[in-house]
Amino acid sequence: MRKFVLSATLFVAVAALCLSPLSSAAQAKTLKWAFQSDLMSLDPHSLNETFLIGFLGNVYEGLVRRGPNLEIEPALAERWEIKDPTRWRFYLRKGVKFHNGNPFTADDVIFSFHRAMSEGSDFKTRVSTVKEMKKIDDYTVDVITKAPNPILISEWSSWFIMDKEWCEKHGATESANVKSGKENYATRHENGTGAFIVTERQKDVKTVLEPYKDWWDKPKHNLTRVIFTPISSDATRVAALLSGEVDMMYPVPVQDIKRIDRHAGTSVLVGPELRTIFLGMNQTYDELPCSNIKGKNPLKDVRVRKAIYQAIDIQAIKKKIMRGLSEPSALMISPKLFPSYAKDFKRYPYDPAASKKLLAEAGYPNGFTMCMDAPNNRYVNDEQIAQAVASMLAKVGIKVNLKAQPKAQYFKKVLAYDTEFYLLGWTPSSFDSWNVLYNLIDTRDPKTGRGKFNLGGYSNPKIDALTDKILSETDIAKRNLMIKEAYELLNKDVGYIPLHQQSLAWGKKDNVDLVQRADNVFMLYFVNIK
Repeated sequence: MRKFVLSATLFVAVAALCLSPLSSAAQAKTLKWAFQSDLMSLDPHSLNETFLIGFLGNVYEGLVRRGPNLEIEPALAERWEIKDPTRWRFYLRKGVKFHNGNPFTADDVIFSFHRAMSEGSDFKTRVSTVKEMKKIDDYTVDVITKAPNPILISEWSSWFIMDKEWCEKHGATESANVKSGKENYATRHENGTGAFIVTERQKDVKTVLEPYKDWWDKPKHNLTRVIFTPISSDATRVAALLSGEVDMMYPVPVQDIKRIDRHAGTSVLVGPELRTIFLGMNQTYDELPCSNIKGKNPLKDVRVRKAIYQAIDIQAIKKKIMRGLSEPSALMISPKLFPSYAKDFKRYPYDPAASKKLLAEAGYPNGFTMCMDAPNNRYVNDEQIAQAVASMLAKVGIKVNLKAQPKAQYFKKVLAYDTEFYLLGWTPSSFDSWNVLYNLIDTRDPKTGRGKFNLGGYSNPKIDALTDKILSETDIAKRNLMIKEAYELLNKDVGYIPLHQQSLAWGKKDNVDLVQRADNVFMLYFVNIK
C-alpha cells in the first residue's frame, strides 16, 4: 500500500529552483504577482478550487503536503503508519504554532475533520472515507476508514488544519458556504500554521503576506513581503509584467507568449497541466427552463448528448483559440495520470452530419435551445471556448444562450446545481481516477458529498459500484482494469464531454526563480528574487 500511495507524483517544470536558505537580510525581496481573479475566501474549507487551495497552501497546512515534484511529504504529521487495512496512525509534529501563537495538537486535527464535513464545506470528499478519528494523545491520531483506502493521504495535501480554539472563539466552527453566500470570521481572517501570514486583505484589490517567523520548517525563499493583485484583463496583466509593475503573473494569454519572451528581462514558463476542461449536461431536469421544448429534457437522451459531442471541432479549438497549447482528450482525467489504458480511449469524431442525424432520430430534427454557463476568468480562454462551442452547436440546430461571468458568480450558480449546460475544469487532488469518479461522475449523495461536483446529475449505478471497489483495491493491475471499465461506461453514456488538458503559461521577470508545478499551484516558499 505504501508504494501505491507514493506512486502518484511526477510532473513538474522547474525554473532555476534555488533551495538554499536565506543567507542574509540584504537578499530579502518583495514579490508582486497577479492572477486573473481574486481568491473568493480565506476559509480553507469553503471552495474546492485550485487557485484558492494553492494560495491558502502558503498560509494553512495539512498533515501532508506535496513537494516540487508533486511527491507526498510530511507536514503537520511527521510520519504515519498503517496499523491495519482500515487504521492509519499519524504522529503529529511537536512545537508547531498557529499564527496567533496557539499550539497545534491532535484536537485541531479532529476538529478540522468534523469542520470539513460541515454543511457549507466543499471538502467533504477529502475525508468522506473516514469513519472516525481517535485521539491517542496530544500528538497521535488514529484514522479509521470505512474500508481499506490506499490513496488516503494522496487526497490530504489540500485538506488544511484549523485552530479549534480560534474557530470556537470567533464562531467559525462550520465552513463558510460559497454557494449560499454565507460567511463567517474565517472568510476574511486567517490563522494557519503555514509559511506566510496574511497581513492585509482588500477584496478584489490586493492581499499582502509576510513570512511567519515561527514557521516550523526551514525557509527556502528570500521574500520579506508578498503583494498579490487580481487583474482580470489579459491585456492589463501582460502590461503589468512588461512595465515591471508585477514580478510574476499567470495565466499568460496564449497570443502573448512570444511577445513576453521577446521582451528584455521577461520570459514565459510553459508546461503541461493535469487539469481537464470539459462540458457537463443537466440530466436531472424534466424540462430545461431555457428550452423551447416543453415537457421534455433533450439532454436526458444519449443520442442528443452524442450529437453535441460530435458537433464540437476540438482541433479548431486547439488551433484557433488555444494556439496549440492544449491537448484534446477522450478522458475525464489527464492521460499522464492513467498511463496504463489512456491510449485505448478515442474521442467521438467531429461529424456535424452525424450530429444532425442523431438529433433527428431523437425527435429534434430542428434542434432546440438551451442555456450555457461558463466562467470568464477562471480557465485559459474559458469564455472563448464556450463561445466557440455555442457557435458549433448552432450549425447543427442547437441554439445556445451563453452566460459567461466572473468565477464568483459562476461558481455560486453552478454549485447550487442551477445549470443546464456548463464548462468546468478539474484537477484530481490525489492525481488518481478515484477522485474523478467519486467527485464528478458518481451519483450525487448530499449526506456523504459523493458526486458533489456532478453538477448535471449524471448517474450510472454500475459506475458507483466500481468506484467503491476501486477505492479499496490494492492490486494495481485489477484496480486499473476497473477504472478502465468505469470510463468505458461513462463514454458509452456520453455522461460528459471532455475537451482538453490546457497548458500552463506563467510569465515572470528573469530575476525570479520559482517552481512551476503541473497542478498549477504557486508555492511562495520556493521563490527567490535575485
